[in-house]
Amino acid sequence: MKTEGKNFKSVAKEAKMRLKKGFWQDYKSSLQDELARAKKEGMNESLVERYFAGKVTCTVKGMADDDAFYEKVKELLLTEGEVSDAIGRLTDREYFASLGYEEKQRYTLRLSERYLKALERFKKEYEFELKNR
Repeated sequence: MKTEGKNFKSVAKEAKMRLKKGFWQDYKSSLQDELARAKKEGMNESLVERYFAGKVTCTVKGMADDDAFYEKVKELLLTEGEVSDAIGRLTDREYFASLGYEEKQRYTLRLSERYLKALERFKKEYEFELKNR
Protein backbone atom coordinates (compact mmCIF):
# COMPACT_ATOMS: atom_id res chain seq x y z
CA MET A 1 0.00 0.00 0.00
CA LYS A 2 1.24 3.42 -0.83
CA THR A 3 0.86 6.34 1.54
CA GLU A 4 -0.56 8.55 -1.22
CA GLY A 5 -3.80 6.58 -1.37
CA LYS A 6 -4.27 6.35 2.38
CA ASN A 7 -6.11 8.76 4.55
CA PHE A 8 -4.71 10.20 7.74
CA LYS A 9 -6.74 7.87 9.95
CA SER A 10 -5.38 4.69 8.36
CA VAL A 11 -1.79 5.98 8.49
CA ALA A 12 -2.21 6.80 12.19
CA LYS A 13 -3.70 3.36 12.82
CA GLU A 14 -0.71 1.66 11.18
CA ALA A 15 1.69 3.76 13.25
CA LYS A 16 -0.16 2.79 16.42
CA MET A 17 0.07 -0.89 15.51
CA ARG A 18 3.82 -0.58 14.96
CA LEU A 19 4.14 0.91 18.43
CA LYS A 20 1.99 -1.79 20.02
CA LYS A 21 3.87 -4.64 18.34
CA GLY A 22 7.28 -3.32 19.36
CA PHE A 23 8.44 -2.56 15.84
CA TRP A 24 10.70 0.28 16.96
CA GLN A 25 12.23 -1.66 19.86
CA ASP A 26 13.06 -4.52 17.48
CA TYR A 27 14.54 -2.06 15.00
CA LYS A 28 16.62 -0.38 17.68
CA SER A 29 17.98 -3.66 19.06
CA SER A 30 18.88 -5.03 15.61
CA LEU A 31 20.52 -1.70 14.72
CA GLN A 32 22.57 -1.79 17.95
CA ASP A 33 23.65 -5.38 17.22
CA GLU A 34 24.73 -4.48 13.70
CA LEU A 35 26.54 -1.34 14.88
CA ALA A 36 28.44 -3.36 17.48
CA ARG A 37 29.38 -5.94 14.86
CA ALA A 38 30.45 -3.19 12.43
CA LYS A 39 32.61 -1.57 15.09
CA LYS A 40 34.15 -4.92 15.96
CA GLU A 41 34.95 -5.62 12.30
CA GLY A 42 36.22 -2.09 11.65
CA MET A 43 33.42 -1.12 9.28
CA ASN A 44 31.96 2.33 8.80
CA GLU A 45 29.15 2.63 11.37
CA SER A 46 27.39 5.46 9.56
CA LEU A 47 27.08 3.23 6.49
CA VAL A 48 25.32 0.62 8.60
CA GLU A 49 22.99 3.24 10.06
CA ARG A 50 22.06 4.58 6.61
CA TYR A 51 21.47 1.07 5.32
CA PHE A 52 19.08 0.21 8.14
CA ALA A 53 17.36 3.61 7.96
CA GLY A 54 16.60 2.94 4.30
CA LYS A 55 15.25 -0.51 5.06
CA VAL A 56 12.98 0.75 7.84
CA THR A 57 11.73 3.58 5.61
CA CYS A 58 10.67 1.05 2.99
CA THR A 59 8.95 -1.04 5.64
CA VAL A 60 7.09 1.89 7.18
CA LYS A 61 5.99 3.26 3.82
CA GLY A 62 4.76 -0.19 2.85
CA MET A 63 6.52 -0.54 -0.46
CA ALA A 64 5.53 -4.13 -1.30
CA ASP A 65 5.15 -3.32 -5.01
CA ASP A 66 8.55 -1.70 -5.02
CA ASP A 67 10.07 -4.75 -3.35
CA ALA A 68 8.78 -7.04 -6.10
CA PHE A 69 10.05 -4.61 -8.73
CA TYR A 70 13.36 -4.31 -6.87
CA GLU A 71 13.79 -8.08 -6.98
CA LYS A 72 13.39 -7.99 -10.78
CA VAL A 73 15.95 -5.20 -11.04
CA LYS A 74 18.31 -6.99 -8.66
CA GLU A 75 18.11 -10.19 -10.69
CA LEU A 76 18.79 -8.25 -13.89
CA LEU A 77 21.77 -6.46 -12.36
CA LEU A 78 23.26 -9.63 -10.89
CA THR A 79 22.92 -11.64 -14.10
CA GLU A 80 23.63 -9.04 -16.76
CA GLY A 81 24.93 -5.95 -14.97
CA GLU A 82 23.83 -2.46 -15.93
CA VAL A 83 22.44 -2.74 -19.45
CA SER A 84 21.38 0.05 -21.79
CA ASP A 85 17.93 -1.45 -22.42
CA ALA A 86 16.94 -2.05 -18.80
CA ILE A 87 13.68 -0.09 -19.12
CA GLY A 88 12.70 -2.15 -22.16
CA ARG A 89 13.44 -5.39 -20.34
CA LEU A 90 11.40 -4.33 -17.30
CA THR A 91 8.41 -3.13 -19.34
CA ASP A 92 5.22 -5.16 -19.09
CA ARG A 93 4.70 -5.56 -22.84
CA GLU A 94 1.07 -6.64 -22.69
CA TYR A 95 0.06 -3.73 -20.45
CA PHE A 96 2.20 -1.30 -22.43
CA ALA A 97 0.49 -2.31 -25.70
CA SER A 98 -2.92 -1.49 -24.21
CA LEU A 99 -1.95 2.12 -23.43
CA GLY A 100 -2.42 5.24 -25.51
CA TYR A 101 0.49 7.45 -26.57
CA GLU A 102 0.44 9.80 -23.53
CA GLU A 103 -0.10 6.93 -21.12
CA LYS A 104 2.87 5.09 -22.65
CA GLN A 105 5.02 8.16 -22.03
CA ARG A 106 3.88 8.38 -18.39
CA TYR A 107 4.39 4.64 -17.89
CA THR A 108 7.92 4.82 -19.29
CA LEU A 109 8.81 7.82 -17.12
CA ARG A 110 7.43 6.15 -13.97
CA LEU A 111 9.24 2.93 -14.84
CA SER A 112 12.53 4.75 -15.35
CA GLU A 113 12.09 6.59 -12.04
CA ARG A 114 11.41 3.30 -10.24
CA TYR A 115 14.40 1.71 -11.97
CA LEU A 116 16.73 4.51 -10.86
CA LYS A 117 15.51 4.18 -7.25
CA ALA A 118 15.96 0.40 -7.39
CA LEU A 119 19.43 0.82 -8.90
CA GLU A 120 20.41 3.21 -6.12
CA ARG A 121 19.06 0.79 -3.50
CA PHE A 122 20.93 -2.09 -5.13
CA LYS A 123 24.20 -0.17 -5.07
CA LYS A 124 23.76 0.71 -1.39
CA GLU A 125 22.88 -2.85 -0.42
CA TYR A 126 25.64 -4.34 -2.56
CA GLU A 127 28.19 -1.96 -1.02
CA PHE A 128 26.95 -2.82 2.46
CA GLU A 129 27.03 -6.57 1.81
CA LEU A 130 30.52 -6.42 0.29
CA LYS A 131 31.86 -4.58 3.31
CA ASN A 132 29.94 -6.90 5.62
CA ARG A 133 31.69 -10.05 4.35
